[in-house]
Order: sequence, then C-alpha cells, then structure tokens
Amino acid sequence: MNVITQSTAHVFIKALENEGVEYIFGVPGEENLAIMDAIKDSSIEFIATRHEQAAGFMGATVGRLTGSPGVALSTLGPGAINLMTAAAYAQLGALPLVMITGQKPIHESTQGSFQIIDIVSMMSQVTKYSKTLVEGRQAPSFVREAFRLASEERPGASLIEIPEDVASEKIQTHLLPIPEIRRPVAEIKSITRTVELLTAAKKPLLVIGAGANRKRTSAMLTELVESYHIPFATTQMGIGVIDESMPEFAGTAALSSDDYVHRTIEEADLIINVGHDVVEKPPFIMDSDRTVVHIGFQPASVGEIYYPQVEVIGDIANAIWQVKEALDDIETSQLWDTEYHKVHKAQLDDDFQSAVESSVTITPQFLVDLVQRTIPREGIVTLDNGMYKLYFARHFEAHCGNALLLDNELATMGAGVPSAIAAKLIHPDKKVVAVVGDGGFMMNSQELETAVRLKLNLVIVILNDHTFQMIRWKQANEGFSEFGMKFGNPDFKLYAESYGATGHTARTPEEFKDIFETALDSTGVHIIDTAIDYSRNMESLITRNTEK
Repeated sequence: MNVITQSTAHVFIKALENEGVEYIFGVPGEENLAIMDAIKDSSIEFIATRHEQAAGFMGATVGRLTGSPGVALSTLGPGAINLMTAAAYAQLGALPLVMITGQKPIHESTQGSFQIIDIVSMMSQVTKYSKTLVEGRQAPSFVREAFRLASEERPGASLIEIPEDVASEKIQTHLLPIPEIRRPVAEIKSITRTVELLTAAKKPLLVIGAGANRKRTSAMLTELVESYHIPFATTQMGIGVIDESMPEFAGTAALSSDDYVHRTIEEADLIINVGHDVVEKPPFIMDSDRTVVHIGFQPASVGEIYYPQVEVIGDIANAIWQVKEALDDIETSQLWDTEYHKVHKAQLDDDFQSAVESSVTITPQFLVDLVQRTIPREGIVTLDNGMYKLYFARHFEAHCGNALLLDNELATMGAGVPSAIAAKLIHPDKKVVAVVGDGGFMMNSQELETAVRLKLNLVIVILNDHTFQMIRWKQANEGFSEFGMKFGNPDFKLYAESYGATGHTARTPEEFKDIFETALDSTGVHIIDTAIDYSRNMESLITRNTEK
C-alpha cells in the first residue's frame, strides 16, 4: 500500500475520491477551511448550496439515484444542525448519504463553548454511524466505515465530524481497498415454500416496496412478471421498479385504504411482499385469513398489522431468480387468475381520464396527465410533499425505477427542488421536472440561485394556492374549522427572474400546456407559477373509489 504524507484534510478527501465521490454539496465555514482547500486540489466538484438542508437533500438524492452515498458538508453548530432533517430524510428513506461537519479544535481551543453543540450525539438518533475523527491517521478507516454502513442494506446516513486542528495536522497513512461484497442468498427451503404457496394460489399478487428499488432486483422482477403474468402493485417508494405500462400492473397504494388497488389486494389470496419497508405507510393491513410471503434483504419487522407467514431473507434479486427457476420446472399454465386486477385498474383509469377530460381549470389530474404525456419515458419528475403527491403516486405511470422521486417515509417538505438539482447533475441528458407546492417551494426556494449558477436545464412547477392544502383537507375531513392554513406568496414570476431564471405564469389549462411544453424544450431554469384547483378532492379521492 502507498503511504501518504499529507494533512488529514487532504488524506480525507483522497479517501472520498477512492470511494468514487464526484460531488460534495454544502455550505463552508471557518472550521472546515482545510477540507475546502483539499477539495480545491481534488477531482471532486464542490457545489455551494444556499442552505445545509438542501445540501443534504441533494446528497441523499445522489445516493438514491446511484446507489453510492452522496456527500454533504457543513460547519459546526448551526450548520450541522441544519443537516438534521436531511439526515432523517436519508435514514428513513434508505438513501445512502455521508455528512461531513466541522468542529472547533479539540486539543487546544481558546473559544470556550462558542457554537459547540454535541452534534455526534444528536446525529446518532438519525444515522447509522456518527463519530468524531480525533486521530488524523484514522481518516481512511472512518471514511470506509461511513460509506460501508451508508450503503449496506438497509442504506441510510453516516456522519463524520472533523475538528479543525485534526484536519490540519500532518499524518502518514494509506487508503483502504474497497472490497466487492456479495449479499447472502435466501435458503432453499424458504424458496420451496414460496413456490408451493404460489402454485396453490388462485389469485396471487406481487406488492413491490422500497427495498426492491435496485437495478438487479428490477430486472429479475420484470422477467418474473413477463414470464408468468403475475399481477403486481407497488407502494409509493416502489414506483417504477417494474414498468407500469405492463398489463399486469394493478396500481399504486397511494391512499391508506379503500382505493381501487386495495380492492385487488383484498381479492388476492396470496401476497408476495417484495422489499417491504415498515417505514412506509402500509399498502395493506394483515388479517388472519391473509397469506403473506415477505421477500427482503432483512427479516420482517413484525407488528399487529404485519406478520408474514413465510420469510425469504437474502438478496432480493437472487430470491426472485430462484422462484422463477423453480416455476420454470413446473407446469404452470392456467395455474392462477392473471386478469382479476384489471377490472379495478380499468375503473381507476376511467375515473382519471374522465377527470382529465372534464377539467376546465388546472386540476391535479390535468397536471399529471400533461406531465405524463409530455416528459420522455426516461425523464425524471421530483415531488415535494403536498396534496398533489397523492395524485402523482396514484396516476403517474413510471417506466423505470426513480422516474418519480417522492418521499413516503419522512415525507418532509422542501426536498423537491434540491432533489431535481441533484437528479439533473447525475443525469444531465434527461429531462427533469420538479412539481412543488407553494408551501414546500418556499422552504428551499433559495436553491434557485444554485440551479441558475450551475446552468442547469430544469423546469419547476409551483402549485400556487396560498394554503397548506393537504393539512387543510385533513382539517376539514376531521370536522375542524379552517384555521392557520393560509399564507401569502411573492410574485413567483418576478421572484424567478430575480435569480436569473425564466418566470412564467399560467392561469388556464391551455396556457399551462403551451408554457410547459416550451419550457421543457428550452435551456435554463424555468419556473411556472400556476393556480391549482383542489375543489374535487373529496370526489376524486374518497367518494368515487369507495363506491363498490
């Protein structure tokens, strides 16, 4: 191994290069100036963001899209605290993220407790790994362990705190090799039992969850469905794992219950839950008559609503391959009903199309339909959290994994625009659209400057109703009087232009269609401010789909 004699900061950044890091997102401070100087001399591009929370969202999105941890940087105290929401976003969302925070000198400091907060302890609640680097020569091992844990199933967040005196000291050390890791495969008896249940079933259903959102898993699940036409539904975080234009697609569990897809789930006599993550809202509630097979990297977290009878634990792609291989050796023609889901899916699609055709204002259905028809199949749509997310989850047809980036685990506001920026950096040749509410947009609207500075081609749609709409809707549904939900907004067209972006205002469906299509094919950052009509929420989400 080659011995390196440099400052800890330079060794640390070399270790990040060794991990394949291309971007570091963050806000610098005096405590990480040595780290900044090392980044300047590296192959890594530092992207200054306007808020640490946005930097964390960007890093987590890089992890989501690549499978390798994204990296976010902040100084100590207030900067590090600002990363907390993004850390929870990555941890609950199983998105690999490594955070680097500065700290005052630990050997000699003349500043008392100024800005000092125990970030390592705080972050231990929302990370897999949270440590202070106190010996510079350990930098390579700290980086390797932080990246290993952030990437390992179940993925999540890691934090390394680097005091400024440790960062500046000269050390001798070496980088660590990155081993090739093969996950354990499922035991054959569990595969055999799954195949027995599957061949005995009349109406099996695959339910695809967050843990299946991996390239190899997607390929094997697609092969299984193409070969045996088993109907499949998804959770919100499992959207796009299998191409949803396939006739076997039964829909997404966007609502908590009673939706059309839940009728299919209720009819199924065997549910094979692939990559289920209890952090998501459950796609179904178990009862004693329901047979469920859990296929996952890890055993099921058992509770009163989820207690699978069979667990297949190991690499998911390999488990699906084993199931398919076993089915290939069996006469499976006419074994099960492969059509039962289509009645309910057709009802969902008919209701959606009817709502689109009757839209005289910009309704959520109109918006989803236009984005669906306009953006290329390989394009990416990122969402913040709000009422519109339900409509996109329920009706947007994703053709590949991570085509629709939404958050159904922490479900935080403010991530839509930072996620779009990261997605465009990782996939510069793809069309990227962010759809955000006015409430969520204003939580990280300052990142417009970041997008403009990076010269990204990006479309951001702001749904403007001056209201925290989803909470207002729940407030009304629970019988409370309306209170505390209204706010004012700037002129978003002028606001966009003040950052150097192109601003648009659309007030009718025709205006929106023309502006959106033009913006999608134009260069630069385009902001489309549009009114959104949620007046038919009750009819669209509750009344129609509960009619049996």
